[in-house]
Amino acid sequence: MRLLVLGIALGAVFALPLRAQDEEDSALLNFLVIKDYNGKPVRNASVVMHPVNKQGRQGRGGLELKTDADGKASFDGAPYGKLRVQVLAQGFQTFGADYNIDKPTLDITIKMKRPGEQYSIYDDHPGEKKDDAKPQEKQ
Repeated sequence: MRLLVLGIALGAVFALPLRAQDEEDSALLNFLVIKDYNGKPVRNASVVMHPVNKQGRQGRGGLELKTDADGKASFDGAPYGKLRVQVLAQGFQTFGADYNIDKPTLDITIKMKRPGEQYSIYDDHPGEKKDDAKPQEKQ
């Protein structure tokens, strides 16, 4: 019985800040994900959002959206403050940036880049000095 009363009291305490927020404390976020090299939309890209605290650390929780055929995704109800946005799509570099949500509506355009060439120690790299000499032995 005590646990039930304690649970109800704690639930009421934590629910008060949620009710105190006005509708103006949240924003509508409109994302447009396009290809960097030609401006065409990227469909089915994952847009992941995480809150960021005052120390710049990513908070717990988050939300994932998928872009439609036009490369668009939107979320209504994002809290004001810092928000970390990551975008992942097959065949593109992962995008990540922090945004300050301070307006009721925010339009965010993200340009996805192709992945860069990977570096291999086995390939010839012009301009680098080759050291084919054997290391000298200490006497």
